[in-house]
Amino acid sequence: MRSEQEMLELIIDTAKCDERIRAVIMNGSRANPNAPRDIFQDFDIVYLVTDVVPFKNNDEWIKRFGEIMIMQMPEAMQDPPPSHDGSYVYLMQFTDGNRIDLTIYPLAKLNELGRDSLSRLLLDKDGIMEPFAPASESDYLPKPPTAKLFSDCCNEFWWVCTYVAKGLWREEIIYAKYMLDQVVREQLIKMLTWHIGLKTQFSQNPGKLGKYFRRHLEPELWNLLQETYADASYENTWEALFTMCNLFRQVALPIAEHFGFDYPHGDDQRVSAHLEHVRFLPKNAKEIY
Repeated sequence: MRSEQEMLELIIDTAKCDERIRAVIMNGSRANPNAPRDIFQDFDIVYLVTDVVPFKNNDEWIKRFGEIMIMQMPEAMQDPPPSHDGSYVYLMQFTDGNRIDLTIYPLAKLNELGRDSLSRLLLDKDGIMEPFAPASESDYLPKPPTAKLFSDCCNEFWWVCTYVAKGLWREEIIYAKYMLDQVVREQLIKMLTWHIGLKTQFSQNPGKLGKYFRRHLEPELWNLLQETYADASYENTWEALFTMCNLFRQVALPIAEHFGFDYPHGDDQRVSAHLEHVRFLPKNAKEIY
């Protein structure tokens, strides 16, 4: 596996030798002084170029970066739909384990290119880039919830819990798991992010999709969170649902108290009772109540 230094030299030398590439920016975890270093970190690179089209129409040039295991070009795909922002992206996983996510971005749209706080300027041939502040996690820190955001999170959580119960009673495990693990969990992750924010004065990055939660959550909350991940067993999925409800309530109540928000105690109590009822509702029931 090529080292970080070898990869950076390759990325920068490629730009230096190509007149069409005028500047190079590195984003992401390799620009983050606080991110743990490991062998799976990507190289998130932006090439600012005079014209995107030649890079888009001929992908032979990327072979210089190494032997590719698999590649994706999001702008050439239909699903998910492309961004159509004028850029072209090569996501390249190499056979030696390295990965480069390379964005080819038009120099003419430089004023539209957002300045990510986790960015380092690696090359600027023309001195066109404004100086970069030291890379920081400021763009990735959780923000305190508003009363509306908190209310919406609670409402969506308790509302969709009823969908999970319906799916479990019908023995539609795929539907039930989707509602639990995609929709309900999204609101739980949001609430846990606010919990970590409150605990750390909103000064710590919880990580994309909660990847740093283990660092910041109290051990008992971390253990509960792990228990919300169930297999395809109906009984275990019911247990995961109730654990998720307990965990959500446990972190939401102090947040509501701290910010002076209204917690929907009525929704919580009524839905929780409904879930218990549906769990033991006979399969031949003709009525829910």
